[in-house]
Amino acid sequence: MNELLHEGERIDQLVSQGVQIIQSPDVFSFSLDAVLLAHFASIPKRGQIVDFCSGNGAVALFMAPRTNAQITGIELQERLANMGKRSILLNHFEEQLTMKQLDIKDILTEIKSDSVDFITCNPPYFKEQPNSKKNPNPYYAIARHEIHLQLDDVFSSASKILKMNGKIAMVHRPDRLMDIIDSMRAHRIAPKRIQFIYPKEEKEANTILIEGIKDGKTDGLKILPPLYVYGSDNTYLPAIKDILHGTA
Repeated sequence: MNELLHEGERIDQLVSQGVQIIQSPDVFSFSLDAVLLAHFASIPKRGQIVDFCSGNGAVALFMAPRTNAQITGIELQERLANMGKRSILLNHFEEQLTMKQLDIKDILTEIKSDSVDFITCNPPYFKEQPNSKKNPNPYYAIARHEIHLQLDDVFSSASKILKMNGKIAMVHRPDRLMDIIDSMRAHRIAPKRIQFIYPKEEKEANTILIEGIKDGKTDGLKILPPLYVYGSDNTYLPAIKDILHGTA
């Protein structure tokens, strides 16, 4: 067994990037959303990238082969942050990636204001409702519901650390689109690119990718072509295969 693994953990791989990641069924694992976000984000070739809500480091790890920028993962939950740190060692990314256990609302304690070129974020998707049913596993509940972090917290902290014309890319759910745009604009971030993800051609979109620029002009929003995940035979379509495996 790999010495970096703890009991009950496994190593999964994103073939297209040649990246391995430590996962566990006991905590929230990365999904296609993380892969799509890392692929969608127009990350810079150099500079400073911060990955909010980093979990076990999936998005940060998947971006690393595409850039020479320094990448910092920010994750609230200690166990997930520790898994991310060990995945960094597993992939020999120590010179490029770091993982910090931190509440995003306290971001200025670790990251200087106006210093970051790009932010990615795969946040909790569901609004916190006092009577809403949540997963009894706290790792899943925190990852899925806005228990500790709301959209305004994300964009408020992002605006503080982004340079002028720095960017943030997020994956979320289409029914939160207006909330996302309202929060972006309230924190000086202009939406610039949106892509809708559909499970199949005849289905409604179930995922959205959105990117904005700090202090950018408020016009010029682009809606990218739709991305469909599965074909009629319930297998990945060529575009998704290419993202996942590097070949259609």
